[in-house]
Amino acid sequence: MSEATFHHLPVLLNDVVDLFGPVPPGIVVDATVGGGGHAEALLGACPHLSVVGLDRDPDAVAAAAARLSRFGPRAQVVHARFDRLATVMSDLGHTAASGVLFDLGVSSPQLDRPERGFSHRRQGPLDMRMDPSGPGPDAASLVNEAPEGELADLLRCLGDERYATRVARGIVAARPITTTTELAEVVRAAIPAPARRRGRHPATRTFQALRIAVNAELEVLPTALDQAIDLLAPGGRCAVLAYHSGEDRVVKSHFRRAATGGCTCPSGLPCGCGAVPVVRLLRAGAAKPSAEEVSANPRAASARLRAVEKLPEPVVGGVDG
Repeated sequence: MSEATFHHLPVLLNDVVDLFGPVPPGIVVDATVGGGGHAEALLGACPHLSVVGLDRDPDAVAAAAARLSRFGPRAQVVHARFDRLATVMSDLGHTAASGVLFDLGVSSPQLDRPERGFSHRRQGPLDMRMDPSGPGPDAASLVNEAPEGELADLLRCLGDERYATRVARGIVAARPITTTTELAEVVRAAIPAPARRRGRHPATRTFQALRIAVNAELEVLPTALDQAIDLLAPGGRCAVLAYHSGEDRVVKSHFRRAATGGCTCPSGLPCGCGAVPVVRLLRAGAAKPSAEEVSANPRAASARLRAVEKLPEPVVGGVDG
């Protein structure tokens, strides 16, 4: 896929560039490079940085490689899932990173291509795999084979679907379901009429939950965050854009644990458990897109940006006199 056909408007672009501007010279790992929008902005604004971009979607890899080719050796793009970032960096001969960026969720080009099966608005197969060339079940397998109770739990936990039980029952009753639009209609019919008239399309949460489950997104995120923090050089930064409450909770929890060293001492008292913080939070909460950005890019509305900075290695022992 060419750069022109994989166009994705990067969210909170200026905030991301500002976050990585002060990091020491070196490599920023764009762990979800997508179409390369964030990476391109970083390379253009920060001459002291290079980028290693990762993506599990082969189309994104091709598009990002084309978009970033003008930066020559300052940009490398690798086909890999983000929980392999430490291995990729090691294979490339790098022992540390000046930054790591995650832009979670699904991209506009993936949503806009019916054959990928991510959108309830366009008829296509029930696929939803970020890497169609890789192993693993597609969404059709979950929709047509998962027990009703398992489906309901999935919709409730990964989609925050209030009517999860009703939707799961409707899906099981309608099997086999083969297309995205067919599934969307089944979900719409299962949700009470008053709820259907409010907010987003009634199938949005179901499609979100299925996508997260198919791609094991919440399962691999903790491992990737741990690798990112371990890989950072002192003064390096890790930033995460999350669009789903479950993702954001994982990020918030991991960043808080790294910033406290996992301290279990009562709040307000000096630490006595020996915990050693490895990062500092760069802000107390999450940054959100402005009203102007949401107006220009409605898909940015749910974005939450959190970031940490790696602390210097603690000094062990004293200094000889």
